[in-house]
Amino acid sequence: MDTLPGRAARRRLGAPPRAAASLAAVVTLAVLGASGAAPGALTVPGPVPWRDGGRQQGAPAAGGAAQLRGIILPDLLVVVPTGISAEQVGRLRAITGVRAVLAIDGARVRVAGRQASVVGVSPGRFRSWVPLPVASDQRLWTALASGRLVASRAAALRLGLRPGSSYRLAGGAVLRAAYAGSAAFGIAGIDLVVDQAMSRRLGLVPRVAVLISAPGPAITALLARVRAVLGRRAGIVVLRRPRLPAAPARPGPITGYLQLFRASAARYCPALSWTVLAAIGQIESGDGQNMGPSPAGALGPMQFLPATWAAWGIDGFGPSGPPDIMNPLDAVPSAARMLCADGAASGTLAGLRQAIFAYNHATWYVSQVLALAARYAAEYR
Repeated sequence: MDTLPGRAARRRLGAPPRAAASLAAVVTLAVLGASGAAPGALTVPGPVPWRDGGRQQGAPAAGGAAQLRGIILPDLLVVVPTGISAEQVGRLRAITGVRAVLAIDGARVRVAGRQASVVGVSPGRFRSWVPLPVASDQRLWTALASGRLVASRAAALRLGLRPGSSYRLAGGAVLRAAYAGSAAFGIAGIDLVVDQAMSRRLGLVPRVAVLISAPGPAITALLARVRAVLGRRAGIVVLRRPRLPAAPARPGPITGYLQLFRASAARYCPALSWTVLAAIGQIESGDGQNMGPSPAGALGPMQFLPATWAAWGIDGFGPSGPPDIMNPLDAVPSAARMLCADGAASGTLAGLRQAIFAYNHATWYVSQVLALAARYAAEYR
């Protein structure tokens, strides 16, 4: 969970996938379809950087994979068994309202003599599209980026994989790779995940699927635009869940971002769900992992503009003294106070939408925040 921004157009990021998709690879082609499987459980990530009285705590672990910068919510999973061209991926990115597109390689190969569905990804990019517990596991992504295998939990049991052991993979080529461990990727049917270098060596189908994040457009309009690019041969799974306001939660001891979001909402805007603060925080800075300045000059875990901070910054739960834009103990309560004044105090969905839009003037941003807040509300009872 992360931090909040000020009232300016900002970066676009979101939260863990809202629904699971299913991947069924056929011989050398991957075909994806709908699944009723539930996404992986959402828990607070490992240590995230935040300041308390000027001390830096819980710095993210170093590793060979890029640091997690945020979570992206997918709205569609699109599959073309023969592959999607780079030109088509570019056209998908150009669709009005599309915020991010991730291409995935895929095929069915033999692992230790058994059939398995394998996908090839860019570890640094794919980790933003999976549930937070998995996305925040730096060791897993470092292992994946170094050429080791990662499996779904079900596949690890079915194939009898043991961490540290190496296994023979037979696709377009035959090679051996070490197995690093298992994870819940939130996409049912994936057996193994490899990096793009291994994907090319195995001969997986390039760009057999894409994940698309487009929180603004109506789903029917988005589907029509995607089909205009890829045609009727594309299989499409809708991953978007209904966007519902989340209910308020009671505060607890402030020992991290989760407790800070709860306490800030309870004290400074009781009608506001803490999950909205959590969603904005994740979108804006990855809970303090990107403290700015942004291109617009926004700073701190909640990404306030200095002028906005001058109007709304308060000495919240931090040490007594001038409000500190870089300290989450001041920044998160300040965001709650500002949202409350801008409409969240009404306790209505219309008021909440108005407040979020005032925080960042973009309709896609409002949709993204509400979608992520709904996910947090469902996972954190």
